[in-house]
Amino acid sequence: MNYYHADVVGAVMPLMSGAEPYHHEAGPVGVLLCHGFTGTPQSLRPWGEFLAGHGLSVSLPRQPGHGTTWQEMNHTRWEDWYAEVEKAFQDLLGRCSEVFVAGLSLGGCLALRLAEVHGPAVKGVVVVNPSIALDVPLLRLAPLLKWFLPSVPGVANDVKKPGVRELAYSRTPVKAAASLPRLWSLVQADLTKVTQPLLVYHSTDDHVVKPTSVGILRKVLKHATIEELSDSYHVATLDNDADRIFAGSLDFIRTHASVPLQRD
Repeated sequence: MNYYHADVVGAVMPLMSGAEPYHHEAGPVGVLLCHGFTGTPQSLRPWGEFLAGHGLSVSLPRQPGHGTTWQEMNHTRWEDWYAEVEKAFQDLLGRCSEVFVAGLSLGGCLALRLAEVHGPAVKGVVVVNPSIALDVPLLRLAPLLKWFLPSVPGVANDVKKPGVRELAYSRTPVKAAASLPRLWSLVQADLTKVTQPLLVYHSTDDHVVKPTSVGILRKVLKHATIEELSDSYHVATLDNDADRIFAGSLDFIRTHASVPLQRD
């Protein structure tokens, strides 16, 4: 089955098969899942289905510019991606009594931003290999490079488990990437506003996000629980430690939710 959507410039764009958003309505506790930069909901779909099977209402939106072409993504910026997860968060708030937010890589950064902005409306936060720091030298040049270099090699599919592939772009759109430092700066500046319970999963062998981001969280947010993953690369939600992430996040939500989960 082919899926289409109107892109940011009004053209009709086909979606990659598997890049569709995922939503599940269940009990009064909801969780918003945020996928990463140049990725798609596919990287978090098994996580979302696991949580849905244990009574959670789940929202896993597809962020603008993702799941179509990297050329389209070059017409989007971090504000567009954040607006989409903000919209999904508000929708969950309207249907659930409590909402948790979670994310992978840059999706973890977006989840932290939601926690900073919305305070107690976010019940808790789970992030996997979050990206909140400018630790790639090339990105420092992105504001200049974007004028004559449309894309660079991608960072997708950093998965250790044999036979598993992440559905994501093979190229990184430079104009879109040039907007990232502003988001990282905002999130770092407001990190002390993240007073909610926070669970962080960190792959010790990550070829995409350097340890800088988790180091910042460890230093600033003393209340964070940080779990090391020794058998996964960056896309840990599709890797050997996925089951551990799924079960651990469910226990985390059960611990901090004030209402019981409704089992499907």
